[in-house]
Amino acid sequence: MSQTAAGPIANRVARIVRGEDPQMLARMPSGWAILSNQQPDAINGCCMLLPDPVVSSVNDLDPGGRAAFMADFVTLGDAILEATGCERINYLILCNQVPELHGHCVPRFASEDPSKRKLGPFEAYDFANARRADAAGSDSELFGRLREALTGRL
Repeated sequence: MSQTAAGPIANRVARIVRGEDPQMLARMPSGWAILSNQQPDAINGCCMLLPDPVVSSVNDLDPGGRAAFMADFVTLGDAILEATGCERINYLILCNQVPELHGHCVPRFASEDPSKRKLGPFEAYDFANARRADAAGSDSELFGRLREALTGRL
């Protein structure tokens, strides 16, 4: 299992370990569940799974690490389903722009604009200009529901 040089995901994990990330939801067997920084209004509740230790790709994990990461990924999705009442979860592991393993769990809702519902979340919504998450402020209720739903599964 090879670790990557310190990039955005490794830096975020370091902040989490130091207790400096207010969007950390839970420690999971494979890493950390967090509320994503960007929250497009139509799909509020986006979360991420960050591995610990950070690696470049899921392919860099041994079989046990792969199984743990994928199981945690779906567990995070289950918690989002419960906490948001969404219709389904889009699971994305891209690592193209940020070449460190991280998984996006994106809730999709029946109430979304029909022209966007069938697109991938990054094609349908402008994440770069989306509202910034605030776990201690405007997202505190959502954050609490997510944390409770996730903690109940660990």
